[in-house]
Amino acid sequence: MATTAPSVPNWPSQRFACIVGAPRCGTTTLARLLESHPEVSFSSVKEPHYFALFDLNDLDQDELKQTVADEYLARYFHDVDPDAQVMAEGSVSYLYAPERLLPLLRLWPDAKFIIAVRDPIQQLPSFHQRLVHQGDETVEDFEEAWRLIDERRSGRKIPRTCLDARQLQYDEVARFGKHVGRFFDVVGRDRCHVVVFDDLRADPAKAYAGVLDFLDLPPAPMPENWNPRPRRGVKVKWLQRLLKRPPIARTVLAGPQFRKRIAAKPQRRPPAPLRAIMSARRALLEWNRTDPPPVRLSPSFAQEIREALRDDVAKLSTLLDRDLSHWLGSSDKKSASYDQAA
Repeated sequence: MATTAPSVPNWPSQRFACIVGAPRCGTTTLARLLESHPEVSFSSVKEPHYFALFDLNDLDQDELKQTVADEYLARYFHDVDPDAQVMAEGSVSYLYAPERLLPLLRLWPDAKFIIAVRDPIQQLPSFHQRLVHQGDETVEDFEEAWRLIDERRSGRKIPRTCLDARQLQYDEVARFGKHVGRFFDVVGRDRCHVVVFDDLRADPAKAYAGVLDFLDLPPAPMPENWNPRPRRGVKVKWLQRLLKRPPIARTVLAGPQFRKRIAAKPQRRPPAPLRAIMSARRALLEWNRTDPPPVRLSPSFAQEIREALRDDVAKLSTLLDRDLSHWLGSSDKKSASYDQAA
């Protein structure tokens, strides 16, 4: 039986939904679409990662609700639309830590979760490139980074700027069958809606309509001037790492989203000198942006990845009752370029 949370002043009446991952599988696109819906209040930071960062399982019900109200709702949902039906956020880390969401279910027993998955041959190069862009990865060649998985799993050759070394275990990140199955087991299959990236790319409006139906929200048109998030590359790698993963003064140099996560008073307007520094940072990031180079995987390397994940793709196919065998592809005689847009 679900436990009713105790009364806390100004506790929101909205239902709760979360896009939980996987990364580079269209989660940002889904978040932008949901954010455009008139009856959804989306978090002020797309990925708070709050329930993954803090283990709240041992808190009693009173302490849990007060803690979440003070540390989560006040920080990320301080301006919830009172007319909205659903509050939502999009932390991709939750897919890999479903047990951390059990306290969330104690507070919102009817919470729902959206999972996005994608062909690993498409997702992995895109994910690797994103880590390079963020400064978490310093090895720019994906195949070389893939070869470092075992060493990094043992704690070696991890970049000093990497916030979470588990991201560098590329084979584990892409075991969607394993992680989706575990997520189903922990939170319940009926709470989950899975969006396959193939469908999102082929017919975004239909995929969006499916999400709204799952969330019991009224239909809504696609937002005007809607486009998927473009791929991003950088001109100067060390400058990007300095701006994204600075060794000091992180509340200033790491940007407004990081500040919202850790500042004691995240809603307070920064002083003028800090605003000037943040403005200069944004200008430098914009100047440093460029189109990323195409990623080409050799046939042998692509087949190596497929073989490593073959059983997992089969497991995901079973979980979704859907044939995903085309993800396993076949070995070609020449290298192929992979679209990474998400």
